[in-house]
Parts: sequence; C-alpha cells; structure tokens
Amino acid sequence: MELAEVYLPDLHPRSAHRKLQHWITIYPGLPGRLLSLGYHEGERVYSPAMVRAIIESLGEP
Repeated sequence: MELAEVYLPDLHPRSAHRKLQHWITIYPGLPGRLLSLGYHEGERVYSPAMVRAIIESLGEP
C-alpha cells in the first residue's frame, strides 16, 4: 500500500497520490525538506526519512 493510500483510503489510488502530492506542494517547508532528502516531484517511493518528514509535517495518517 502506498503512503497516499494510507492517508486517503477512501480515494482511488491514483487520486490519493495526486492529493498527497498537492499537500506536499502546499505545506510550508515540506517541499524543500523532501528535496534535501533526495525527493523528486511526483515520486511514489519514499525513503524512511521522507516518510518521517511527511508524517512530522502532515501528522499521522
């Protein structure tokens, strides 16, 4: 299961991915933090450090 599906279990996987990408884009400081961890826009596979950064920013799914 993708991280997006954990955050948005009621959405189709593709829609959940797009929504999570949107949240990542608009959350203050999160895009830069993820880029520093090796993130590339639209990525579906996150390192443990990236997942930690997302959860610290957006909260527990």
